Order: sequence, then structure tokens, then C-alpha cells
Amino acid sequence: MLNICLVSSFDLQLPTHANGTARNQPSARSFPLLVEVPHASVVVPEIVKTELAAPSDALFRDADIYVDELYANAPSLGAALLCSRVSRYVVDLNRAQDDVDSATVSDHPAPVGAQPRGVVWRATTDGRPVLTRPLTFEALRKRLARFYVPYHEALRQTLEDMRARHGYAILLAGHSMPSRGRSLHIDAGERRADIVPGTQGRTTADPRAIELVEQHFKAAGLTVRHDDPYKGGFATTFYGRPHAGFHAIQIEINRALYVDEDTFERRPKDFAKLQELLDSLVGKLGQLDLR
Repeated sequence: MLNICLVSSFDLQLPTHANGTARNQPSARSFPLLVEVPHASVVVPEIVKTELAAPSDALFRDADIYVDELYANAPSLGAALLCSRVSRYVVDLNRAQDDVDSATVSDHPAPVGAQPRGVVWRATTDGRPVLTRPLTFEALRKRLARFYVPYHEALRQTLEDMRARHGYAILLAGHSMPSRGRSLHIDAGERRADIVPGTQGRTTADPRAIELVEQHFKAAGLTVRHDDPYKGGFATTFYGRPHAGFHAIQIEINRALYVDEDTFERRPKDFAKLQELLDSLVGKLGQLDLR
């Protein structure tokens, strides 16, 4: 099974590398824009299934369900698209590698995490256990080497290639969120905005890119609340360095816009409308000149 997939406006018939990343040569039309979707999958590989206790409904509820499909047209528009093909319960790609606590990895030599949902989750967002037992440090190391490292290497290399070619690169981190905060969220029970752009206090991207994103969704009649309740995760913070030509914006989409949150079924008309809106955003960001 391929654990990640990286495609762009490149020749998609070229072979996929062993680490699961399709690395192809750019066509004449390519944007300095990478869309990354780290949390859409609900797949748990056999190699880690015995370590997971979470039921299937939790897998769907805590996934950014269908976000990879919402952005599926990005490569044909000229952007690159990087998606994980494993559940965030296997490894959370929007966390730092050492973001674990001692209750998650019992023999970790230097855990820095202070909550149960770090780079490996031990509890769902409604408090149910994810792990059958704490991981060993060796088990964590193997997970990171197999699933985390190839993803971030593909992400880093793609952004560097874009900056070398265009003078700058934009990372759009594609996520979705429950329509209301869950019991372990900081906004438990509260109704959320339709769209939450996250840029760590407007520090991870050029103001022109941030303004474009906000106005794009507002013009479509959607409510937008910047950095609330999500300010952007590890990828946004780590890769968003505007002074160095790397701009990163996390976009959280309210799942009630396109899916039935009880059954996890897409609402086809709403899904198509939202996908069209995201296609338009990709086109606008791709043509934004930040040099």
C-alpha cells in the first residue's frame, strides 16, 4: 500500500517511488502552490492494527473526511497535491516528531508533549482510547520512519523546488473540523465558523495571501473566523517562513458544509459547490505573485 501520494500538473504516468511519492517533472504550467492533506484517510495498515483500539466510527469522526477529494482537482489546475493515505491515528503528520507524552510512549527518552493527541494519539476527541497499550520508543521510531519522514521529506522538497523555480512557494494545509467543538476541545459545544484560516496570528504568510483567502470565502457568503479555534498546526508553523519565501496557510472547513456528520455521507450538491469554490481558490492563490 502506498502511504502518501504527491501529484501535480506533472505527467501522472511516471512511476511512483518506493516511499509512495509520485515525483514527476513539471509541465509548462505549474503554480508555486502545494496543497497538503494530512488527515483525510481512515486507513489503518495491518502492521499497526494490533496496536489500535479505536472503533471505526471514531476513525471517521476524527478524520478530515473527503478533504483529499475536495482538493482533487488541484493538479489539473496547476498546483501540487500531497495526501497521506493512512489515518491520523497511525501518525499525526501535523505534529512534531517529539510531540508525545510518557503515557503514550512509556520509555521515550525526552517526551515534550503534554496532551493525549500528539504525533501519535492515545485518545479520540471524545475521550475514547486509541491505543491498546502505550507504545515503546522503538515502535514509535518505526512508525515515524515508515509514515512520517517520507511525507515531510516530500513536502519539504516540493516547497524548495517551487521556491527555486518561482522565487517563493505557498503551502495550503487542507483540513476540516466538526461543526461544533467536542468535549475535549477548547470550544466544547460552540458552533464554529464555516471557514477558519490559521496563520499563527498572521505570521506564517504574506498578508496578501491571507487577505485573498479570507475575502474569497466571504464573497461566497461564508462566515470566516481567523485563528479561532485553530491557529495552524505544525506544518503551518514549521514551513511558514515568509521572510524566506515560504508562505503557509491552514484552512479548516466546517464539515457541516458538505457532509452528514452522523452518517459520514457526502451531500453531493453541497460537496460539488464547495469543491468548485476550492478550485477557484487554488487558481487565485496559484496566480498570486508574492515575489
